[in-house]
Amino acid sequence: MKVAIIGTGYVGLTTAVVLASLNHDVVAVDKDEGKLSLLHAGKTPIHEPGLQNLFDKVRHTIRFTSDVDEAVPEAKVILIAVGTPLKNGEADTQHVKQAAIEVAQVCHPDRRYTLALKSTVPIGTNRHVAKIVEKVFSARGIRGNVSVASNPEFLQEGLALPGAFYPDRIVVGTDCEDAVDTLRRLYRPILEQTFEPPSLLPRPVGYHLPPMVTTDPNSAEMLKYAANTFLALKISFINEIAGLCEKVGADVTEVAQGIGLDSRIGPRFLNAGIGWGGSCYPKDTAALLGIAAQSEYMMPITEAARTVNSRQREQIVEKLQDALKTLRGKTIGILGLAFKPNTDDIREAPALDIIRRLIKEEANVRAHDPVAVENARHALNGFPIVFASDVCELTHNADALVLITDWDEYQNMDLGVLAKRMNTPLLIDGRNLYDPQEAQAAGFHYIGVGRRIERT
Repeated sequence: MKVAIIGTGYVGLTTAVVLASLNHDVVAVDKDEGKLSLLHAGKTPIHEPGLQNLFDKVRHTIRFTSDVDEAVPEAKVILIAVGTPLKNGEADTQHVKQAAIEVAQVCHPDRRYTLALKSTVPIGTNRHVAKIVEKVFSARGIRGNVSVASNPEFLQEGLALPGAFYPDRIVVGTDCEDAVDTLRRLYRPILEQTFEPPSLLPRPVGYHLPPMVTTDPNSAEMLKYAANTFLALKISFINEIAGLCEKVGADVTEVAQGIGLDSRIGPRFLNAGIGWGGSCYPKDTAALLGIAAQSEYMMPITEAARTVNSRQREQIVEKLQDALKTLRGKTIGILGLAFKPNTDDIREAPALDIIRRLIKEEANVRAHDPVAVENARHALNGFPIVFASDVCELTHNADALVLITDWDEYQNMDLGVLAKRMNTPLLIDGRNLYDPQEAQAAGFHYIGVGRRIERT
């Protein structure tokens, strides 16, 4: 099937590579010439496990262009996957609307198209886009034939490819039955799992065929916001419990394990720590509150989840202050800059907030991350930070070490060696990555999140 994809960010590029590997004819459009140059040179502009490897295998079958006229007229399916950044507390859909206008301007009057929105958009955007398309067609003096659908993406950064090949579900929201049929054919290899799995991504043992959830456009748009907000709520809930654990001498890791065994709750997203960041949860929870405000509807649970998440970052700095008494002139080593492991994405990353607060307290900050340093350097331009080339440089004569991103390579560090390099062997474990007793045996004064510590 001929597919045009508008936007080559995380969602657009991952979708393009996956669909191309399923033998669809893909043309991807982006206005960013720097990004296009990288793609034409065979380089993916984002760090995502397995993506470069799969891209190497299919890139000669994907066309990349800045011109929608090269992608849209011959396509059967058009996927809009442009960004919807937060603006004034709401998701900004200007790029979605502009993409819809440009698509409608070049659609062939005698062809039938399915236009699917993969971008996360406010409720009602689907129907608004349909009206935009109709208006452009009217201005062109043609009737046109475009069925608009919402096809929200549930991509997890760091796990984008497994989630694309082996999803929990595929959601389609539309009033047009032909759009449902077209998207079912597009995703049939995934829905029926008839494709040969990539060598690096074997089909999970026990994986069941994913359902295709079909609903109306508004429900599909709400479904995406509700899913991300629920996951954010679950993380904030266990972080709130962690705070109380610290007060009463309980251990949140044991509490989380116990409640996670309840089949009604489940163990995922019950890891207490610094909290959530990235491009989805902060933006989507804020956008959902914006939608609610327009409808004069209160959502105190969602508001509380955001409050708890912000507090987690503040508490890391407070723990440092309590342990060191003052942060002025102290050297603090930051382990991890990306908002989660296996990505170089630093959007709404907890590390950035914590670093800014430390610098405000006149601390000397060093930072390390396996892949996200350049993005962080750009985001923190003007802040006096030393980006360490390795963890040994990070810890040399440092007064504290703060684990923010739980990369695998940090879990395997020799804590005893690092403690001896530090001026004050203080470890703030913002992800509860380490065993408190092992960290103490290595010579660290260990402080976790909601952990019960038996001092040796």
